Amino acid sequence: MNYDGKKFRPLQNSNNGETTQDTIFHYQQTGNILISEYAGGKIVKGHLIGLVGDDGNIDMRYHQVNTDGELMTGFCSSKPEITKDGKIRLHESWQWTSGDRSKGNSILEEL
Repeated sequence: MNYDGKKFRPLQNSNNGETTQDTIFHYQQTGNILISEYAGGKIVKGHLIGLVGDDGNIDMRYHQVNTDGELMTGFCSSKPEITKDGKIRLHESWQWTSGDRSKGNSILEEL
């Protein structure tokens, strides 16, 4: 699976997460290395870097600055699903490595 040039928006997120439907992720992929810049909603600016497995699963780390001026960091595992209309939907399990170090789940969908 190749995510290069794709944009994603959250469909849902745990209450302790910061992404909202206003957050847009811009993915770029070279080989198995994935990067993304993202912003919107509670996030002023964010970046992620990850590795894409042969099955399309993504192991990533992220950092972002929120609207409260806090620098937040974490890690995430994403598993892709192809929807009936051919879009990629990512099912994510994540954990903060800053703040309260809580865990959560989110779903992103390709725009």
